[in-house]
Amino acid sequence: MSLKEGKQLPALPQRPRRTVAVADLSPSAVDAWPSSAAFDLISAALGNEAERKDAVKKGGAIFAFTLKNDKNETASWYIDLKETGTVGKGEAPAGKKAGVTLVTSDVAFAQLISGKANAQKLWMSGKLKVKGGVMKALRIEPVLKRAQMKAKL
Repeated sequence: MSLKEGKQLPALPQRPRRTVAVADLSPSAVDAWPSSAAFDLISAALGNEAERKDAVKKGGAIFAFTLKNDKNETASWYIDLKETGTVGKGEAPAGKKAGVTLVTSDVAFAQLISGKANAQKLWMSGKLKVKGGVMKALRIEPVLKRAQMKAKL
């Protein structure tokens, strides 16, 4: 069947996708997001005032992370490197919008934080998708490196 004849191709079936409100997660539901602990490490890496100001100066954007677990559920966290240098649950701080959204699996994100995977290689292989400025996404790397250092201590 050709599109020139005015007929449309049938829509492909999509797998159901469930979005989880991370703020409402019970302790048993947190187990579905093993890499959520990585955001605690990132927050700790931005712990002192000097590190936070340096990260905001270099980052200059709000970075959102949308992760998908093995149950096909999604959850989001953000790192505000535009103003406050804080880490939170959701796509962005209240009343703000993320400049860059990184979409990946929970497993790939855990590998990225642990240093077992490289963001550029994940992106090139299609395991990491970037919405927004790809060049701006590179600015998050120093913060992730600090989190890796905290994880190794």
